[in-house]
Amino acid sequence: MLIGMKSVTITEKGQIAIPKELRKNKEFKNGNKLVVLSFEDRIELRPMKKFSESMQNTLLSEKVLAKEWLTKEEDKAWKNL
Repeated sequence: MLIGMKSVTITEKGQIAIPKELRKNKEFKNGNKLVVLSFEDRIELRPMKKFSESMQNTLLSEKVLAKEWLTKEEDKAWKNL
């Protein structure tokens, strides 16, 4: 069920700001964790707590792997993607 819609601008660093009117939803308060889902034609932001435990384990694994993969060399290799 759609409860709001606003346009945003993506910055040079790929950042966006969630408009204040949309942050009124209790799931999008300061400090809450979100999951970013990427599809061919859209990106969705969903509250982390709405995901199943198995999906959370997958995302937690991403943090562990990131320690090994997030290096200056990796940043340079992936910079233009």
